[in-house]
Amino acid sequence: MRTILRRPDFRLLFGGLLASMTAESILLLALAIWVKDLTGSDGLAGATIFAVIAPMTLAPLVGWFVDRHPRRPFFVAANVVTAALLAPLFAVRDAGDVWIVYLVAALYGLSSITLGAALSGLIRELVPIELLAEANGVLQTVRQGIRLVGPLVGAALYAALGGWALAGIGMVGFLTAAAVVTTLPAARPVPSAVRLRWPAELGAGLRHLAGEPALRRALLGYGLGSLVMGFSESLIFAYVDRGLNRDAAFVGVLVTVQGVGGLLGGICSATLVRRLGELGTLAAGVAFFSPAALALAYPDLRLGFAAVLLAGVSLPLTTVGLHTLIQRRTPPALVGRVAAATQAVVSGPQAFSIGAGALLVGFLDYRMLFALVGVATLVAGGYLWWGRHLSAPAGPRAPTAPNRPPVPAPRRPAEDADRPARPTRNDRRHTHRSQNRRAAAPDGATARRD
Repeated sequence: MRTILRRPDFRLLFGGLLASMTAESILLLALAIWVKDLTGSDGLAGATIFAVIAPMTLAPLVGWFVDRHPRRPFFVAANVVTAALLAPLFAVRDAGDVWIVYLVAALYGLSSITLGAALSGLIRELVPIELLAEANGVLQTVRQGIRLVGPLVGAALYAALGGWALAGIGMVGFLTAAAVVTTLPAARPVPSAVRLRWPAELGAGLRHLAGEPALRRALLGYGLGSLVMGFSESLIFAYVDRGLNRDAAFVGVLVTVQGVGGLLGGICSATLVRRLGELGTLAAGVAFFSPAALALAYPDLRLGFAAVLLAGVSLPLTTVGLHTLIQRRTPPALVGRVAAATQAVVSGPQAFSIGAGALLVGFLDYRMLFALVGVATLVAGGYLWWGRHLSAPAGPRAPTAPNRPPVPAPRRPAEDADRPARPTRNDRRHTHRSQNRRAAAPDGATARRD
């Protein structure tokens, strides 16, 4: 990690993202808690996360739009627009205004796709390809580390000041990110790809994902896991309410514990990518979610802490493995579209599962649903692990001595070409030994050998 942080351009980007990630960590969970307090419904609280993920269906269009603009100025403008999108939250007063929270959540989700696609392209331009895993690992480590305090601080601020204060903090965070990233030096230009008609350009990201074997397996396996992993967004509220008999704000405590696991996973993610490859790291991340979900099927606080800790470890592993695979296996001019299409393919099933979870938790036992999540993620992780050879790690290189170019024999001058070459030391030694053997041999032996 110290290698990537020595780069001045990445340090500037890191500082800007630190502000926006803090705002995101404080804001997102608080929106769901806000809806829970306004309506008293676990399902409607989980549907807030569904509203954030639902715009992923527009990801191919967003990626096409992102790839048509320079990365840095576009990323700055997207942060400013995101800050403006939070302003309507100041108008929320009672349960009749829940639709405003859902609208802001949906717009925020659309903005998140845009920022994610632009960031993937910006990192690909700023960072050498051999440091991509380290760069993604650093960002995920900090993102998960913020979860140690972000959700808890967000829940405390919401309890003390209300949702309007959180909206203001979020706006400040995104505007700060825009101001810091503005100071980045201009990145090297991306080679322009051949311009196609816009329908063909729109589907270029999906075609690349379908044609690249490692990316295709990554999306199939991770998409399978996402079909049920989204259940946990609603199930966690039922776990706290029905299982632990605590207020909804206690979810913030669990998410903070999850941040501890995320911090550990982020620190280890780059090392795992080097040893297991991108697909192997992604497989480990998905598979780690299985025992976490199975443990949450039993309502015990100590077991719950261990479960969310393990779930936290899984998140950065999946993110770093998938993002690094995309950045390494995608031409720079297509990174925005491929990153956005990946979000759509993965988050589409996840959005469906969040919506399904919000409905199922109303009439099915949440413990049975957690058990289903555990089995399905174990199968998805095994499928990814079986194909890990498609992105085999390069492994550490053994130190080798530098190759020395052969020294050519000196050329003889043209006028000496017809002269016999002067005998070398080896030639003289060979001649001397032959003469000695002939002198020591009995009569006739030399003649027979000759």
